[in-house]
Amino acid sequence: MHVLISVTHLLGTGHLSRALTLAHAFVKADHKVTLLSGGMLAPHLNTTGIDFRQLLPLRSDGTNFTTLLTPENEIADAEYLIRRSQNMVDILNTVRPDVLITELFPFGRRVLRAEFLSLLEAAKAQTKHCKILCSIRDILAPPSKPEKAIKTDTIINQYYDGVLVHSDADTTPLDQSWPVSEMLSRKLHYTGFVAPPAAGPHPNKAGTDEIIVSAGGGSVGTTLFECAIDAAGLDITQQWRLLVAGGNSESEIKRLQNLTKSTNIIIERARTDFRQLLFHASCSISMCGYNTALDLMQSGCPSVLIPFDDGGEVEQTLRASSLAKHPSFNVVTSQNMTAEALLKSIKTVTESGRFAPPNAAFDGASETVQIAAKIVGT
Repeated sequence: MHVLISVTHLLGTGHLSRALTLAHAFVKADHKVTLLSGGMLAPHLNTTGIDFRQLLPLRSDGTNFTTLLTPENEIADAEYLIRRSQNMVDILNTVRPDVLITELFPFGRRVLRAEFLSLLEAAKAQTKHCKILCSIRDILAPPSKPEKAIKTDTIINQYYDGVLVHSDADTTPLDQSWPVSEMLSRKLHYTGFVAPPAAGPHPNKAGTDEIIVSAGGGSVGTTLFECAIDAAGLDITQQWRLLVAGGNSESEIKRLQNLTKSTNIIIERARTDFRQLLFHASCSISMCGYNTALDLMQSGCPSVLIPFDDGGEVEQTLRASSLAKHPSFNVVTSQNMTAEALLKSIKTVTESGRFAPPNAAFDGASETVQIAAKIVGT
């Protein structure tokens, strides 16, 4: 079975990371995968064994997802977008996949509606029948207007054979964040949570007794890092490690280092062994994206969560509120984030200690492969 996955991350790299986890699961099951990535380059992610195709890159203007920028920080014009779309269709017509998976669309990425619809039309037009699936995370940004949900239903009904919901139906049903119509309900397939196998200990025990501060894989988290530096200065008995990602990581690291007054802080680029660091850390301070939340749950690391809520975003707040029911998780909102608040929350979660991973389905990638194969009929 040949699988074509189309994903465009516009702010962080969570969408691409999850799509790659799915891709690796298909490859492990002896299927061939071509992945179309339309976001900015993310060299820290593993693409080994995958036919990885980088489209002309796009990113959002911060949380303004209606304005798309090129790597040169110019607004992507019509010609740029047309070239992306034609490249996608050309690759699909060359690959001739058995199944096409669009990540998030049509539940999101509506600003890229034209290129996704062109891809869907091309898939439908192939003489070799291609099944079409949508891949979505546990919690979506709720539609701001009922019309958006109706339009999404229309596209799902017209083009899609199924919707892969990467969560557990009992703990995080889709209708917690999105209105589920009767038609949509019939197309839903809950896969469990999509996470790589638990990382386990670091071979060098890196991260031992450290406070690990991260902000996902994108160029966000400035305020979080600055606040962590202030907190580290107030409590020099603890070792802090700040992991900075994004295309401007080198300049951001230098800027943060210039703000640092104490010697108990390491500031470096985001690491591929991040999940192993969590195994030994005394505490994690992070946002609460899908992939990060699963990393924390798998590692059992006491965690302080600062959900990303710029531009009215509510997804991470909903997820963090759910995790905060566990004593080893504590939430500090961005509005209430101070050095003192971080230190208080660190004390709270570390006193609760490390915990055994919850009884949740983390093998959603393998389940996704089985569901897709069944739908394709292989």
